[in-house]
Amino acid sequence: MSAAPVPARTHALALHHDAILVDGHNDLPWRLRGVWGLDLDPVRLDERGEEGHTDIPRLREGGVDVQFWAAYVPVRYRGREASRLAREQIDLIHRLTARYPDDLAMAYSLEDIRRITGSGRIASMVGVEGGHAIDDSLEVLEELYELGARYLTLTHSATLDWVDAAGDEPRNGGLSDFGRDVVRFMNGLGMLVDISHVTADAMRDVLDATAAPVIFSHSSARALADHPRNVPDDVLERVHENRGAVLVNFFPGFLTTEGARNVRRIFAEEARIRSEHPDPDGFRAAMDRWYAEKLPQRGDVSTIVDHIDHIVRVAGVDHVGLGSDFDGIPLVPEGMEDVSRFPAITAELLRRGYAEGDVRKVLGENFLRVLGEVEEASRRLAPTTP
Repeated sequence: MSAAPVPARTHALALHHDAILVDGHNDLPWRLRGVWGLDLDPVRLDERGEEGHTDIPRLREGGVDVQFWAAYVPVRYRGREASRLAREQIDLIHRLTARYPDDLAMAYSLEDIRRITGSGRIASMVGVEGGHAIDDSLEVLEELYELGARYLTLTHSATLDWVDAAGDEPRNGGLSDFGRDVVRFMNGLGMLVDISHVTADAMRDVLDATAAPVIFSHSSARALADHPRNVPDDVLERVHENRGAVLVNFFPGFLTTEGARNVRRIFAEEARIRSEHPDPDGFRAAMDRWYAEKLPQRGDVSTIVDHIDHIVRVAGVDHVGLGSDFDGIPLVPEGMEDVSRFPAITAELLRRGYAEGDVRKVLGENFLRVLGEVEEASRRLAPTTP
């Protein structure tokens, strides 16, 4: 993409920082845990760093107003250990936010978001990544909601007894009866149902079962990158009917044709490499070599907006947003090196002729509408345990 003229860049920046920007998925909490464990004393999120993708100065530069932090639970943890780990990650997010009260504040509702962003701070929200964290229990699910989780990604890289995972062997034909109970219970709680990471059949089953809009917190368009993590067109059409939203993922393996082809079995390969390299440093080095081989082309900001364009064409401009997956992905597109680079997306959308109101929708207003409608649906429903 050629550089925009200075007046165009100035206009794009002004619009970008005036709009509400919601990022649906950031894995900083797990990266911090990998470095420091549960001790946040050494962490300096208030200083601009070179490591990782995220800190407060770069969030400010990128114009991020609402950040969903992932309470990620690897699938190698199961049962009570998985639910314990989810609680620990939620607590870590609370403690991390509390360390920087001038910049961050916990949000649990649309009203909280409006209040916090109106005060000039960044709204921190929690999404639990991996349905194994609920230990097959609606009571645990409700507890995680009470602790602050506002979405649950139904699975991660492994099929569960109640939902099939993209990239793993299906066992449920999508959702089991208990999986449908989970969706309906989340509707009653006012908790966003996140169907990133599930199979296409599970996506369709969730859309059949839900009484509220759903989200894909970090997924892209399968028509452009044929990876099972991405959303096929028939599901995009149903997202329109459901009034949900697909938040576009920035990982090159889910963005480019070649990348999707080469990393189609990414989670199986990760498990294999972990078994061969049990020490963390050896595992990371081996994974870095694998990615360098499989993803020689990273795409760029234009590639991200290609996915936005496709979702707009199929589902409509009211049903797309941003779910970066920063600090959870090993490679990023050129020009999207960290959270400070979000304004490049606004500039590209304007360059392609998007109206200012539609740019605001993509950046965050679509997600806020979905959250409001999920909250409204919960007032009509009551979470009941079957």
